Amino acid sequence: MPELSVLIPSRNEAFLARTVEDVLAHAKAETEVIVVLDGAWPEPPGLPLHPKVQVLFHPKSVGQRAATNEAARISQARYVMKLDAHCSLDDGFDVKLIEAAQELGEDVTQIPTQKNLHAFDWVCAAACGWRQYQGPTPAACVKCGGAAQREMVWKPRRGTTTTAWRFDRALHFQYAGEMSKRPELTHGDFVETMSCLGACFFMSRARFAQLGGLDEAHGSWGQMGTEVGCKSWLSGGRMVTNKRTWFAHMFRTQGGDFSFPYEIHGSDQDKARAYSRDLWKNDKWTGATRPLAWMLEHFAPVPGWEKEDAGQTAGHAAPVGVDPAPACSAGTVAAAVGVTKGVVYYSDCRGDTTILEAARQQLLRATNGHSIVSVTLAPVKLGTNLVLPIERGVLTMFRQILLGLEASDAEIVFLAEHDVLYHPSHFDFVPPRNDVFYYNVNTWKVDAETGRALHYITRQTSGLCASRELLLGHYRARVERVEREGFTRRMGFEPGTHRAPRGIDNVASDEWQSPWPNVDIRHGFNLTPNRWRQDQFRNPKACLGWLEADEVPGWGVTKNRFSEWLAERGR
Repeated sequence: MPELSVLIPSRNEAFLARTVEDVLAHAKAETEVIVVLDGAWPEPPGLPLHPKVQVLFHPKSVGQRAATNEAARISQARYVMKLDAHCSLDDGFDVKLIEAAQELGEDVTQIPTQKNLHAFDWVCAAACGWRQYQGPTPAACVKCGGAAQREMVWKPRRGTTTTAWRFDRALHFQYAGEMSKRPELTHGDFVETMSCLGACFFMSRARFAQLGGLDEAHGSWGQMGTEVGCKSWLSGGRMVTNKRTWFAHMFRTQGGDFSFPYEIHGSDQDKARAYSRDLWKNDKWTGATRPLAWMLEHFAPVPGWEKEDAGQTAGHAAPVGVDPAPACSAGTVAAAVGVTKGVVYYSDCRGDTTILEAARQQLLRATNGHSIVSVTLAPVKLGTNLVLPIERGVLTMFRQILLGLEASDAEIVFLAEHDVLYHPSHFDFVPPRNDVFYYNVNTWKVDAETGRALHYITRQTSGLCASRELLLGHYRARVERVEREGFTRRMGFEPGTHRAPRGIDNVASDEWQSPWPNVDIRHGFNLTPNRWRQDQFRNPKACLGWLEADEVPGWGVTKNRFSEWLAERGR
């Protein structure tokens, strides 16, 4: 398990690959990178395929805050660090932050010392000697008129080190060099700070969840440093700059093609600031145990602030914590109204691309807007896409399912395989109980070579639906056991069909049948074997209801016309 997850939200970032490579090169602990491609694939391409890199893709931007929260939700590390996609890091940054966290305590947010990143220069392609510091793309070399090209530098600038930040009366971000020199705010290698840039902060994953992550009501961007600072201090904790390590951030303030990658309008910033002022000045954050007046008093004197600006609400801090959303307890009946449904899709991306694409398109049509988390071994454009660059196998499949469950925020989850065509009626089902695994046994198998269609009653993972929490517990235990002991057929693939100690747990399973069937396409790349005769089953009860046909009910004739039939699915 990783000790640290570096969370990188990214949109149209030219230096994303370089940032990821920098993290991997300078990490000394068990550190992973979780990248969220927020509405755009990297440009230029070239994101490292690495076992310690997870990639999520959103075809439509959800915003920097939401992307960071999503990355944190799928992390299983003890610590998380948000990082902008145009930064470099100190060698061993992770070890230094983790060691400090264990020294300071779990309620402390850390900011590495901030430096400015000199990422590149513009130079003359004709080598006339002209060089210009990073900025918008020049029309031409100003010395000889030749073409300009980028030359990477990628190192911190000298003399630009920052350890303290604050916000003013309007809650606008400000640098606070004078605070870093005050002895009452400095404790050895740590400087207490009101705010931060927002480009990089570190805390335990549990602490991030306790603080509610990043408040998406602010909008995508703006006031992030104020939010992190206020949450850290007003919750009863602290925020400090760790002078033992650093990060270097590339600033883009010159406009043109050297500006902020997210589309940000002045109205968006005004909205974020208005929301922020109302939230903090009026002590409305429900996670607070201290009012804003306490924070201002702690850092007093704060330039531009007077006591009465926040003191009017002193003593009126909101209750601690936020009541969690109600959830069904074990054995209770799930409510059909208002339940959130999601899909976890997993694929090794092997096989006939026509089949795989047809299945993905059918899944999009059938799910009727339910959230989809796709976990694949190569990038695909389907819902939120997480890429695991590891070898195909049984354990890999279990890891894919677990990762998708970690990333989903649905109460009820349907598992979806890449070579199954799902009927919309499949997703109408609501589990009656949240302590039972449910299998849709209305599935027909179709041979991709002959179009032969076959049905028998069987419980298979591709038809599984259950409470997300129940599935999470099972697949966490399954992955851990397979990692430790390896996989055997006696263990089985399907949750709830094998009892412990042979199986993973003793949770019950049950069946349902959707009004119309799903279609399981059998081809040369299926992970499980194909069986087209009853004598291929050791247990006759495993193929009850055997029925062979030339067509699938509701789906049409498949025999001797599989290619034509599949093409019809895309119409």
